Amino acid sequence: MKINTMAEMMANGETPEILFWVGCAGSFDQRAQKITKAFATILTKVGVKFAILGKEEACTGDPARRAGNEFLFQMMAYQNIQVLNGYGIKKIVTTCPHCFNTLKNEYPELGGKYEVIHHTTLLQELINEGKIVLKEGGSFKGKKISYHDSCYLGRANDIYEAPRKVLEALDAELVEMKRCRTNGLCCGAGGAQMFKEDEPGNSRINMDRADEALETGAKFIAAACPFCNTMMSDGVKNREKEAEVAVLDIAEMIAESMV
Repeated sequence: MKINTMAEMMANGETPEILFWVGCAGSFDQRAQKITKAFATILTKVGVKFAILGKEEACTGDPARRAGNEFLFQMMAYQNIQVLNGYGIKKIVTTCPHCFNTLKNEYPELGGKYEVIHHTTLLQELINEGKIVLKEGGSFKGKKISYHDSCYLGRANDIYEAPRKVLEALDAELVEMKRCRTNGLCCGAGGAQMFKEDEPGNSRINMDRADEALETGAKFIAAACPFCNTMMSDGVKNREKEAEVAVLDIAEMIAESMV
């Protein structure tokens, strides 16, 4: 599958409908790369004209700001904004809620004003418009799926319905954890916690959250964030349930179920 960069499209005199912001996890983490490929496959199948920045994309600076390094954050943000504005980017989609939150809510005050949408929102729109057509009796029909709310998607940006509507389109049984939506529990990786050592304590947040997901009896745990995916996967492995329960991004589930 050939994915055009903005530089290639501009050189050909073309303009994409949307810029796909891949993010650090989606670019470099082997597990998250599968999510990137799944989402790019969906966009290609439905005929959405999109491009990526490729080597011109740098980290949004989210972990730096959360860790307290404001100088590094602003340096990275200005670099990205310069590139985005140079290409005249108007609309961005990303599979990472951390990138989504930073691009949408924190870049505007630095001169980066764009329409930013999360991939679950775009997937819901494409399903509603009839552009995504799902197989009858697909892999997830009748299966129990529990969705984990990402903090940066849910509580930070009030996006709760889009991911659930997409999962409902799979004709699966959506089973909620005790703590969900506005009362959801963090996976433990937000706020730059992904990159620091554990603090003293007798339990890990991702283990507690994985236990809550396993208690639902779901065969699939759906995530909409690469960090959440990693933390939930680690929790399931720690409980030695990886043979029974799969942790998948919503984009992967849709890509597998498309006609």
